[in-house]
Amino acid sequence: MFLLIVSSSGHVGQDRVDFGQTEPHTVLFHEPGSSSVWVGGRGKVYLFDFPEGKNASVRTVNIGSTKGSCLDKRDCENYITLLERRSEGLLACGTNARHPSCWNLVNDTVVPLGEMRGYAPFSPDENSLVLFEGDEVYSTIRKQEYNGKIPRFRRIRGESELYTSDTVMQNPQFIKATIVHQDQAYDDKIYYFFREDNPDKNPEAPLNVSRVAQLCRGDQGGESSLSVSKWNTFLKAMLVCSDAATNKNFNRLQDVFLLPDPSGQWRDTRVYGVFSNPWNYSAVCVYSLGDIDKVFRTSSLKGYHSSLPNPRPGKCLPDQQPIPTETFQVADRHPEVAQRVEPMGPLKTPLFHSKYHYQKVVVHRMQASHGETYHVLYLTTDRGTIHKVVEPGEQEHSFIFNIMEIQPFRRAAAIQTMSLDAERRKLYVSSQWEVSQVPLDLCEVYGGGCHGCLMSRDPYCGWDQGRCVSIYSSQRSVLQSINPVEPHKECPNPKPDKAPLQKVSLAPNSRYYLSCPMESRHATYSWRHKENVEQSCEPGHQSPNCILFIENLTAQQYGHYFCEAQEGSYFREAQHWQLLPEDGIMAEHLLGHACALAASLWLGVLPTLTLGLLVH
Repeated sequence: MFLLIVSSSGHVGQDRVDFGQTEPHTVLFHEPGSSSVWVGGRGKVYLFDFPEGKNASVRTVNIGSTKGSCLDKRDCENYITLLERRSEGLLACGTNARHPSCWNLVNDTVVPLGEMRGYAPFSPDENSLVLFEGDEVYSTIRKQEYNGKIPRFRRIRGESELYTSDTVMQNPQFIKATIVHQDQAYDDKIYYFFREDNPDKNPEAPLNVSRVAQLCRGDQGGESSLSVSKWNTFLKAMLVCSDAATNKNFNRLQDVFLLPDPSGQWRDTRVYGVFSNPWNYSAVCVYSLGDIDKVFRTSSLKGYHSSLPNPRPGKCLPDQQPIPTETFQVADRHPEVAQRVEPMGPLKTPLFHSKYHYQKVVVHRMQASHGETYHVLYLTTDRGTIHKVVEPGEQEHSFIFNIMEIQPFRRAAAIQTMSLDAERRKLYVSSQWEVSQVPLDLCEVYGGGCHGCLMSRDPYCGWDQGRCVSIYSSQRSVLQSINPVEPHKECPNPKPDKAPLQKVSLAPNSRYYLSCPMESRHATYSWRHKENVEQSCEPGHQSPNCILFIENLTAQQYGHYFCEAQEGSYFREAQHWQLLPEDGIMAEHLLGHACALAASLWLGVLPTLTLGLLVH
């Protein structure tokens, strides 16, 4: 119902801390359950601490660069681009004046590890992805500055260094990589998600194609001189995110989040992908690792019409057996499988699509007080805000609600990084100015008593002892509604409280306007005077307020005005004003007071659109 704009501040303890300088590129590292957040910036690493109920603190560790070696080049700073916990401390890697290097941080002591190509890019603007698994390290970062321009996915540390063939990807932009432990250890897979240039150069074809690629973790390279240093198990598949009913296609992958199955079944891991189209509208599509795995195991190869060699391309072999040369050659020439990966569900459509331009996503699986599972998506927008979207976990594509827009920073800025701590139930986000901790259970922002609390449809919140509270803060079960259509009917009082009467005295023939904040964009708001509806604002109304403008106040226009909200069977009196006649001087004084009051209402409850009207 609501998509309420709220600030993440206002809690016990300060939850936003400035860097003290502009940080155009940041990388964030957070260990679940910890109150600490490491942020890599320009020439330093920040350690933020957000203790529960206390003010946050920050200290810095300086890691300078060798500026003398690149006096006539840009990016001569040391931009920290990688932070990763290793057994010996915190590994920090940075551009180091275009000489990528790493350091080990142990108890605020910086231990130089020297140049380490592949762990950090030459410039912070370069698309880079580094994946750690035990002693193995995988990277998309080029090792040479002026050659090796073709992006590759490499194993840079492990049993043997491997890289992808130069022809299997076209200008890829890497998004996410993960290792999936399958039923047999030799079958463990590396999946990475990326977008690349569309090989179809038809003017009507999209510029980008979104992909998922697979590699066998145990790949040892091939038998021939052409394949010995290359991945021999590479295959790629197209990720489809389109809505046939509306003929909307979303081809540009922006971000990926993997939500493991709570029972540990790897095939049931949910893959949330954020996509955009050329008009910067967005969609979220959800896939399963099981479906992705099946496509790679069973599909034919695109453009290959002969019988497949044995073993088939992409198959992992036990006991570190090398891939036969024939199998490698077929896969190298035809790396794409013919079958496409489609979203979960019977309709194979997006979870939702929206006019907003979403860029990053994290997903929290939680249980409400009545035991029902929800998946709560947190999506960053290009306006520097976070949308909180609720997906019922037990049902397919029903009642997806965008319930809140969060402004995490004091100063509006693009969100550079976002990390979810499901254990502490916090989000950590950074901009070029500051780092913010955002609680997942922002319940005190909902007004309107029990009805407003339940109509928010926020699974973290419930009604208890006259307040809208977090289900985690209450020692007993709180009132929540499992009815997404009419949740207000669960409230003890079947009718919401009436709006308090507000009076204003106005001179005859004066101009005046009445403004009613539209807290819900599913509801129709109407201004009623006597028995007449003077103004009606339907769902989808462009302004956040329903405004009744009175051009020339006559004797018949004095009296009571009611702003009424209707959403299904839910009816609420949102505002009640009485316009009284008065002489000009007194009217001017009271008019100023009324405008100030209207402004305070505007600032206090600043609403925007709900998902039901965001979707197309």
